[in-house]
Amino acid sequence: MTTPMTVERWSAAIEDDGSALAATAVDALGLDVPTCPEWTVHDLLGHVGAVHRWAADCVSGADRRRGLSAIEVPTGAEVLTWYVAGRDELLAALADRSPDDLVKTFVGERPATFWYRRQANELAIHRWDLESATRPGEQRTIDVEQAADIVDEWLALFVPRFVELGPGVPSELVGRTLHLHGTDDDVTHDTEWFWTVTPTGFEYRREHAKADAAVRAAASDLALAVYHRRSLADLDVVGDTDTAAAILDLIHIS
Repeated sequence: MTTPMTVERWSAAIEDDGSALAATAVDALGLDVPTCPEWTVHDLLGHVGAVHRWAADCVSGADRRRGLSAIEVPTGAEVLTWYVAGRDELLAALADRSPDDLVKTFVGERPATFWYRRQANELAIHRWDLESATRPGEQRTIDVEQAADIVDEWLALFVPRFVELGPGVPSELVGRTLHLHGTDDDVTHDTEWFWTVTPTGFEYRREHAKADAAVRAAASDLALAVYHRRSLADLDVVGDTDTAAAILDLIHIS
């Protein structure tokens, strides 16, 4: 059984994956990031560093930067020290707040734990992106407990938000079902999800059940698949592959 993520584990993940980004070699900054089309490694560091600063402002209640789009990213190798400063600012802002304090988020006020989770999970995906450019084929997996948390967050936070903001759910997908089945050793229902598509998103529950399609993989690969970092062609899909792809294609997040 997986162990739930905690503030301490999210904070450690921000430090660890942030350190991986900070350790990027200067001569890698111009590399293309295959999992983020049109981004270079420099662009990736700029994006994540800007999000850290924006999140820090939300947590602290400051309005220094007036939104994510107003944050300027330095050119060249300067982006590395600038990135570290942004990560450290985020961690300091979180440390100054009780995890239960209500803070600003892009979905209204939420406890500060929202940003611990959101930034840890964003970093896990973007650390994978970085390594897809700098060490292709040798990317480190995401810890099973955090990978399960990433899928849970994606379902609860991003699915309803992106369906609401997007073109809607095609009528032919309503009622179709998808089962994600984690194959990690000694882990059972903690890494299994059963989804039913509705007109406004997905209804989901943690269980093993027969669906129109099932995707079987390690929890890390399931988390990466919902973020379109792993192709279904590389995973074990049972049943209607087209349905599985169509359901995942409803949500695209950079």
